Amino acid sequence: MKIKTLLTRVVILACCALLVSCGKDDTATSLPPVIKTEGASPVYTVKTGKTLTIFPVVENAENALYAWKIDGKIVGTEKSFSFSSNEIGSVFVNFSVRTDYGSDETEFRIDVAGLSAPSVSLPVPEKGYSVLTGKDLVFEPEVENSENATFLWKVDSKEVGTQQNYTFNENKAGKYEVVFAAANEDGRDEISFTVTVNEPSDMPFSWKFERESYSMSSGRTIRLLPYGIENAFDAVYTWSVDGNEKQSGKDPLFVFTAEERAEPYRVTVTMKNEYTEISRPLTVRVAGPEGTYFRPSDAVSQISFNKVYEFTPAPGQFVNEDYDASTPEQACAYAEDRLSHEYYVSLGGFGGYIVVGFDHSIVNDGGYNFQVLGNSFKGSSEPGVVWVMQDENGNGLPDDTWYELKGSEYDNPQTVQDYEVTYYRPRKTGQPVQWTDNRGKSGSIDYLPAWHNQDFYYPNWVSENTYILRGTCLPSKTREVTPGYWSNDEYEWGYADNFSPIDRLTDDDNHDAGVNANHFRIGDAVTFDRKPAELKYIDFVKVQTGVNAKAGWLGENSTEVFGIRDFNLIKSK
Repeated sequence: MKIKTLLTRVVILACCALLVSCGKDDTATSLPPVIKTEGASPVYTVKTGKTLTIFPVVENAENALYAWKIDGKIVGTEKSFSFSSNEIGSVFVNFSVRTDYGSDETEFRIDVAGLSAPSVSLPVPEKGYSVLTGKDLVFEPEVENSENATFLWKVDSKEVGTQQNYTFNENKAGKYEVVFAAANEDGRDEISFTVTVNEPSDMPFSWKFERESYSMSSGRTIRLLPYGIENAFDAVYTWSVDGNEKQSGKDPLFVFTAEERAEPYRVTVTMKNEYTEISRPLTVRVAGPEGTYFRPSDAVSQISFNKVYEFTPAPGQFVNEDYDASTPEQACAYAEDRLSHEYYVSLGGFGGYIVVGFDHSIVNDGGYNFQVLGNSFKGSSEPGVVWVMQDENGNGLPDDTWYELKGSEYDNPQTVQDYEVTYYRPRKTGQPVQWTDNRGKSGSIDYLPAWHNQDFYYPNWVSENTYILRGTCLPSKTREVTPGYWSNDEYEWGYADNFSPIDRLTDDDNHDAGVNANHFRIGDAVTFDRKPAELKYIDFVKVQTGVNAKAGWLGENSTEVFGIRDFNLIKSK
């Protein structure tokens, strides 16, 4: 009796449990599916070539059917979805789930970003580095995408450093193979080069000259000066003219004054130190006195320049943009066409220049004599130093003596005369351009993919892997006013593309960055020894970017030129 009663109770309880269980399942499956997301349109990011897998949270999904669609095409039917692409951009993916009790759907955005592998830049000389035994050689490579990167330096296959910068020092003469590598999860980049360690007697001496043949008017004085001098040590420079010694000493500068004669003067400079001796022959042609080749203007003379003779910009964000010049001649033709329509030509970073000539001589009348058109406005001055030249030898080419026009910064102690910058061709597209100067500093012209996408900022028509630009460097007036807001403040007077309160001859604020003119006096021309040149006229004008500076995301300071005109003819109209 007791056993029967107990069995009856067990059966009853089991049936109740079954009924309760069936009731719960019916409630759950009768609800429609729900996709849980954070936000209305979730966004995922994946890098090119990498795989992203999405695992959405779905409620009430028993016996559900799933569908993933891109552009209306089904690309997946599982609850999760794996995606990969080699194309940068955004992809929209529709995800839907369906059961017997309803459906739900949502849209995911997948942003495909490029890989951020390290990119290594280092200013490496054409023939590698040379250094004395036991002397430090400091390497400070620039590495893009260096966050979370690891670094490795090797010398002759031996690991010597794991920091980004490295100081090389070897006491044994010889040639060493150096490798620097940077790596992160997206990839790896490396650069290799040689370092030749020399005893003093084996260090290679080098120097450069502006030209091998010089021209001048009789009664004038010019300077002959080698530049880019390396490894001179205790050098003595001896100058001779027509075989007669004129000067000897440690100063490489030679001041030359002579009278006119038919044949050129034969000038020789010899550098001698305790290890080597090397000579360089030069010629100097002395033409007639100033005015011999003066070309007066007439009724058909052009107000604007008539020819671009040279166009050699420094690397810059507008260089190679929307034009393809592979020779200096093509570059000049491009610049000439642009300026003839008063379109801008960018001179790039420090030292970039353009040379133009006129179909007549521009006279020094004591006032403003010519204009250089730019697009300066308040907070945007990118000063260009202006130089002038007479056609002293009468050959119609700008191969005579350049005279700087002094401006407001000429006597500033921070202004540097004979400043030299060497630019280095990037190893690959999209890299900054490295530079070094003759004052022991280095830096880069930044690549700005958000604004410009040409392969290189290094001029395509410069065939060498390095080139040097020389000139006068002004103290920078670039400053960050507030975080992210940069100002290139104006200079008082005397520079192209400069918002001058004096030589623009207008109070217009040029708020729309339109073309406006700076005006220049031939009477401001000075000689190399800072004396008034007292030129009666000129035939050629050179404009050259005068600062080595950059303004954050705005990039490098680069003088823009829209035209060069004879203001004398404008005044006479």
